[in-house]
Amino acid sequence: MKFAVIVFPGSNCDVDMYHAIKDELGEEVEYVWHDAKSLDEYDGILLPGGFSYGDYLRSGAIARFSNVMDEVKKAAAAGKPVLGVCNGFQILLEAGLLPGAMRRNENLKFICKTVNLKVANNETMFTNAYGKDEIIAIPVAHGEGNYYCDEQMLQQLVENNQILFQYEDNPNGSLQNIAGISNEAGNVLGMMPHPERAVSDILGSADGLKLFQSIVKQWREQNVVTS
Repeated sequence: MKFAVIVFPGSNCDVDMYHAIKDELGEEVEYVWHDAKSLDEYDGILLPGGFSYGDYLRSGAIARFSNVMDEVKKAAAAGKPVLGVCNGFQILLEAGLLPGAMRRNENLKFICKTVNLKVANNETMFTNAYGKDEIIAIPVAHGEGNYYCDEQMLQQLVENNQILFQYEDNPNGSLQNIAGISNEAGNVLGMMPHPERAVSDILGSADGLKLFQSIVKQWREQNVVTS
């Protein structure tokens, strides 16, 4: 499986993401600059964390207009897995690939620590390697991770099982303890915690590796070549 790590001006978790895929997952991966005009050669798209365009205006608000985002939307429409982490999640929200919005953390402070997440839905291409309600340890590092949507959208998220991860001890005030949501089709995931920083015990947790293994497992099942 071949992954693209999208790099925006201000991305700072792209190297972490690249390491997770190449060295821990053992799959092919390339950096792709934000002005790329095609993502056709890639099987999975990864939007890393950081401060794209300095977080001016709003987190992710400028990055959504980058040339590559048209290609990200095409990849999502084609059913390819698209993962946005932290700033990547914010970009997906701003681009309309996921519903809702991000607000400042409830305590108005930057939060950087490892938190416990509950796997609320383990029947997706991002979570099939986890157990239902499994508790995993994943680090967070953000100042605007307070997820919000209106009541109607929240009801849709719940009814469609689009809430994939929830905080055990909500660090930022997110609605319904939401840490990660998918689109209705299930192939686009945005999450504030950083699974790419939890892919080896030497990092303090290897719980994030299962997320990437889930993607590869489903991709291989869907792309088996029979002789």
